[in-house]
Order: sequence, then C-alpha cells, then structure tokens
Amino acid sequence: MDTIETQGVTIPRLGLGTFRMPGVSAQPAVETALSLGYRHIDTAAMYENEAAVGTAIAGSGIHRRELFVTTKVWHDQLAPEALQRAFATSLEKLKMDYVDLFLVHWPSADMDIASTLTAMARLREHGYARAIGVCNFNMPMIRRVVEDIRVPIAVHQIEYHPYRSQAPMLQYLRTKGIALTAYAPLAQGRAASDPILQSIGLKHNVSGSQVAVAWLLGQEGVIAIPKAARTETQKANLDAASIRLDDEDLSLIASLPKDQRFVNPPFACDWNATD
Repeated sequence: MDTIETQGVTIPRLGLGTFRMPGVSAQPAVETALSLGYRHIDTAAMYENEAAVGTAIAGSGIHRRELFVTTKVWHDQLAPEALQRAFATSLEKLKMDYVDLFLVHWPSADMDIASTLTAMARLREHGYARAIGVCNFNMPMIRRVVEDIRVPIAVHQIEYHPYRSQAPMLQYLRTKGIALTAYAPLAQGRAASDPILQSIGLKHNVSGSQVAVAWLLGQEGVIAIPKAARTETQKANLDAASIRLDDEDLSLIASLPKDQRFVNPPFACDWNATD
C-alpha cells in the first residue's frame, strides 16, 4: 500500500474510518479490515469504540509496529491537564503503550491553541504519540500552529471529497510537508449514486464510490479514511487504490459542485475566516 512520510512517521494512504461504529460493533469491522491488509485504523474518543478497536488489534496477531493507529481528543478536553487525562484514557481503552497519531478532533472557541498543542508535543517528546496533528482547523488556525507556535504537526484531517474543494488548504499543507487526511471521502454515501462518478466507474468497471476514493488517492499528500463495516466495501476501497483516472475523468470530477459541506456541527469554527 502507498504511504506518506511526514514528521518522522510513515502513514498508509488508505485507512479504515470507524466513525458511527459505536461500542463493540467496531471490533468485527477492524478484524476484517486487518485480515484484508489494512494497516491504518482511525478512531477517536468520541466514537466510543476505542476499546473495541484495541481488542481487534490485540487479537489480530499483527505486530504493533506494522500498524498505524490514530485517535483524537474531543473539544471539551483541550486544556492541558484534561487533555493528558483524556489521552491516558484512550491509551488504556486501546490497550496500547502509544498511538501513532494523536489529533485535536475539533477546535473549541475558548481553547488556548498554544497550550493545547504544547501539551500534545510533550506526549510526542515522551514517545506516547509518535506524531500529532489537528482536525477541522480553518486556515488562520493552521497558520498559527505552523508559523507562530511552530509545533510540528504531521496531519490535518478535514472533510474532503469530490463535492468539497480544499485547494487552498491542500496547497498550503503541501508547502509545509503536512499530510491532509480526507474524512467523509464518499460524501457520506453520496458518491455511490452520483451519475458522473457512476459514468466514470462504468468506464473503469468500478463503482462511483471507488472513483471517489481513487480521485483522492491520486492527489499528492492526501490520505483517505473511508468508513466501511462490510467486507466487500472494505475490499472495494482497497481495490480503488489501483484505479488510474485519466484527464477526461478528472475533468468530469472537476465539473461537480465544490462548495458542499456535509459535516458542520454548531461548534465548528468559522470556515471562511481568512485572518
């Protein structure tokens, strides 16, 4: 599987997302994914499935060093002491001594970005998290982290799919050597029934969803973590990594609306902020 190297870690470019797999429901999905060859698993404290993910990994027989495991801290736990407690709880549930990537899940309006990222950097320095990063930050927040606070983040995880342009953010991250992880890469299922993506899929004898995954994986510096509980869907996403879209395909995808956002909770930051 293709990988991206950033901040001293090597990340498989296709991972398994586990959002909306609460409790033990995540365990069989992770077990199947690992058996198929997935080596990148994405979870979060808010998903309430870290224990199930940890159990699946522990029983897989795969050496821990061969896996890349991401978890995240929720936006009400971003003060340094609360963050450290939340991180310790995540490690305990995952049954691990360290995670490969630890992320701020969402920023909060009253967070002290410098204190939060500094506390995360300490976890990295002590080997509890091999790399750190953020999710759902707007451009001014990312610039502050990178240029003012100067904390070395490996990843920015944001909503990215054929209906959502992230061109300015992606361009900035590339210049800084930071990977972009695309969550909701299938636009919460909309890609499967899109006529344009289906027509491209027909040309390649694949599905519209596979076209969406292939489109993301064909971009420099982009990682995709589609959620997939069923074996056939997990395998289809793996197979999408080998699809090569041509210029005609890319032009058709470019014609899709690029202003659609499907994940926009009331506590989200101002996406349009510029300074």
